[in-house]
Amino acid sequence: MDQLVHDRNTFDFLKSLGFPEFRIHHAFNHFDFVRSSRRILVIGPMGSGKTEYSSRVWRDSQVVLRKSDALAEETTSSSADRRRVFVVRSRLDASRFTDYPDDALAYRGGYERCGENIARIATSFDLEQLIADNPHHGTWIIDEVSFYDERIAYVVNRESTNRGLIFIFPTLILNFRRETFNATARLMLEVCTDVFPLTAYCEHDRCLADSFYTYRYYRVDGVECPALYFDPLIIIGGDTEKDDPREPNYCTRCDEHHYLPGKEYSFLVLKPLGEEASRGNLSPLREELGRIHAAIETSELYRDFVGRYDGADSLHLNALRVDCIAERAIVYLFVELNLLSAAQVRTLATGLELDRDYLAKRLADNKRTDVL
Repeated sequence: MDQLVHDRNTFDFLKSLGFPEFRIHHAFNHFDFVRSSRRILVIGPMGSGKTEYSSRVWRDSQVVLRKSDALAEETTSSSADRRRVFVVRSRLDASRFTDYPDDALAYRGGYERCGENIARIATSFDLEQLIADNPHHGTWIIDEVSFYDERIAYVVNRESTNRGLIFIFPTLILNFRRETFNATARLMLEVCTDVFPLTAYCEHDRCLADSFYTYRYYRVDGVECPALYFDPLIIIGGDTEKDDPREPNYCTRCDEHHYLPGKEYSFLVLKPLGEEASRGNLSPLREELGRIHAAIETSELYRDFVGRYDGADSLHLNALRVDCIAERAIVYLFVELNLLSAAQVRTLATGLELDRDYLAKRLADNKRTDVL
């Protein structure tokens, strides 16, 4: 209420000086390297400018480093100068921006070259070592922190609290299912001190609404096919648009144009079948996956879709046009829900004559390389 009164008084004062009434928005400030011990989440869908935000921080650091060394007293704690920025990227994300230099902090609109101040890591232990090897760097940009193990939340919390380091996390908090990405994302929300939410235009060609969500889809014969809810969560790939029905495309969409078919089926049918398999009875799941693989029109999945989406929501039916649906269901049950054993995965893959190459690739994306 006080803020509303303050805004009204401000408008009235401006009008008394002859100005028209207009809304004043907060400008983007140069980054503050003085305040220590911050853990800053920069969140938003793909294409919202998260990494571009990081590039602005990098450019600001290059400006302030050219100023007097006397400023170090204001920006340094525990020998770490927060004007010195180090960029960390995930090894999982190495296939993105392959046309840029190895030392590039790359985003969709360009890149900044960071020289020796950039590295790729795989785990929170790698980050600990990197910080130990670079003790004079006080600001750390960790791209896509949700790709790392949960332990990283406590590593950065400790280093930030004890040494005054600043951490910036341009990251997805929501996955393509519009759910919190994983346990790491949930923990980062607990330990962060600041959140900068970004949006993008919905990329539907007839929409200008704000978008908060990353949308995954496939192209089959030029047709948009929304990803099924049980599509594997982690699929490693670049940013190029693909017409391969096995490789996803991504864009950002609003509520109205973010399609996610198969969520109800996943909980009403697929997960219960996986739970039955976890108790030792694999036959019902094998029967459903066999129908999906060989004669999808006879499956519970197809019946659910026709009953739920036929008519006005026919775009959802396109999700059944993609390849390897049975294989996707197995990865979901095995990797994410831990309802299948490795032996059961091998039994299903062999007995149903599934695509082992696709299965192996998706399992490898999720660090399960010794299953098949």
